[in-house]
Amino acid sequence: MSGVNKVILVGHLGRDPDVRLLENGAKVATFSLATSETFTRDGKKVEQTEWHNIVLWRGLADIAERFLAKGKLVYLEGKLRTRSWEDKDGNKRYQTEVIADNFTMLGRKSDNGSSDTIDHQEEYSSSVVDGSSSISSFKDDPEMGLPF
Repeated sequence: MSGVNKVILVGHLGRDPDVRLLENGAKVATFSLATSETFTRDGKKVEQTEWHNIVLWRGLADIAERFLAKGKLVYLEGKLRTRSWEDKDGNKRYQTEVIADNFTMLGRKSDNGSSDTIDHQEEYSSSVVDGSSSISSFKDDPEMGLPF
């Protein structure tokens, strides 16, 4: 039996996406996402924020580049991946990232560039429909690692 590696997050972008075009022509976008939870400790409300490293590939990177910005609220799904490398001093370093396979922009339309104030959602996925892809549906290569 195989395991399950599934991540679901709702949070705000901590910075604008950093979008790069790799030598093989693939586009990758990375950004930090803050999730917060509130709980009571000793009768006082405490908010704890967790920061997540997010990676989007190809079509999703294109969409992130066009529509996402610091502070935007998003719902995203993906899987955890940990990569390792040696730093300049020869020490082994590790970083755990969420490789997103779809995301939904949440919030009011005014938050997403429109003057309307009704609730608004735009969903983007990395799945392929009928073997073709469009701006909102692309197939990502989950085996491709980041080159850094």
